[in-house]
Amino acid sequence: MRVTGSLSRRQFVQLAAVAAASSPLLARAAESSEGYLNGRLYKTLKIGMVGAGKTLEEKFAIAKEAGFDGIELNAPGIDVEEVRAAINATGLPVDGSVNAGHWQVRHTDADDATRAMALESLREALRQTHAVGGNTVLLVVGHGKDGPEEEIWKRSVENISKAVPLAAELGVHIAVENVWNQFCYDHDGDHNQTADKFVKYIDEFHSPWVGMQFDIGNHWKYGSMGDWIRQLDKRVVKLDLKGFSRAMNKFTKIGEGDLDWADVRKALAEIQYTGWAAAEVGGGDLARLKEVSANMDRAFGLEPKA
Repeated sequence: MRVTGSLSRRQFVQLAAVAAASSPLLARAAESSEGYLNGRLYKTLKIGMVGAGKTLEEKFAIAKEAGFDGIELNAPGIDVEEVRAAINATGLPVDGSVNAGHWQVRHTDADDATRAMALESLREALRQTHAVGGNTVLLVVGHGKDGPEEEIWKRSVENISKAVPLAAELGVHIAVENVWNQFCYDHDGDHNQTADKFVKYIDEFHSPWVGMQFDIGNHWKYGSMGDWIRQLDKRVVKLDLKGFSRAMNKFTKIGEGDLDWADVRKALAEIQYTGWAAAEVGGGDLARLKEVSANMDRAFGLEPKA
């Protein structure tokens, strides 16, 4: 049976997040945003942030000790057997991956051969991510420098759509990240922009298997992140996060800067978000990762683990 609609997209991610999220967390929206995300949001991080540990198993163990519930890998490039062994040894799951090389080999490129390579990279990332239990592949779709927006919009949608049947077969979402790639927003514009174009772009795939890995910090410079979350609504299948300061015009640690985290929490409660949030900041040793984990707790109003 084919599943369609934005509600199904969210349901799939909720069910795949972790076993504990399967029943009580889907019941209702919170009456208040404060405390809503407790038990509904699961912390993960990029594998490249784990600066300590010589083996993959050691890195997984460090991430778990730091307070994370999962970890994201880079794909293609996953050694499936090694990853499965690390998961079994530590109990830390792989929740997803980041498509390797997507900035250089782009779905918006005018060259047919380059787009074919981008497609095969995405397909292999979906296969490898599924093989280790992940449910999302983060994707930067391309770059505005590849041509007029209308042209690269159509080009990328056509190319990425070829991977959607495989994503559906494997149950792995293609999660488009909002980044500074001069696409779907005005790179030289002000902070009053909306998520209209991102909504239209995701909807053009007509599939619950394509959504947003919404980066809360990336576009605070350009708009209200709470309002963008409200606009994207069920299209948000995962979160990325970092801080940003409009006043200093630079990225910051999570919770620092002037990003309106209170409104972000409220917006996530309003759309009844349940699932993963991935740190994407400077990493380091165990002490630094514990700091990142604690910063996430404060930003989202989470109760630290005992």
